[in-house]
Amino acid sequence: MQEFHHSNCDPKLLSPGTLAFLGDAVYELFVRQNLVETANMPVNKLHLLAVEKVRASFQSNAYAIIEPQLTEEEQTIWKRGRNASGVKAPKHADAVEYRRATGLEALFGYLFLQGRMDRLEELFQLILSAGEAEQK
Repeated sequence: MQEFHHSNCDPKLLSPGTLAFLGDAVYELFVRQNLVETANMPVNKLHLLAVEKVRASFQSNAYAIIEPQLTEEEQTIWKRGRNASGVKAPKHADAVEYRRATGLEALFGYLFLQGRMDRLEELFQLILSAGEAEQK
């Protein structure tokens, strides 16, 4: 994914909710780019596949995949996101999974604002590789 931003914002000064707000979009962009690159199909099918990969349960599992590879700093950002106040799971979502997913989104937002696209790509590829291994 090409770098398309120039942030003067220090992500360490942002609330975990704000990082997750941005990280949600960053993560979804990675998902959508991957789907477009690997699956030529009608848009409604692409949308359904994307929804499956951005829901809280999938993101919670994605965190479990990348957790052993995270640095101490990344683990700290994830925990800030997971523990953010004001995060309330929707009725249809499991609260623990939703908080873990929020932590993942905060991490993606943080890395994006730092301009660490290579690291984002590396973490996303770990998630994809694990998903592909499960399908075999």
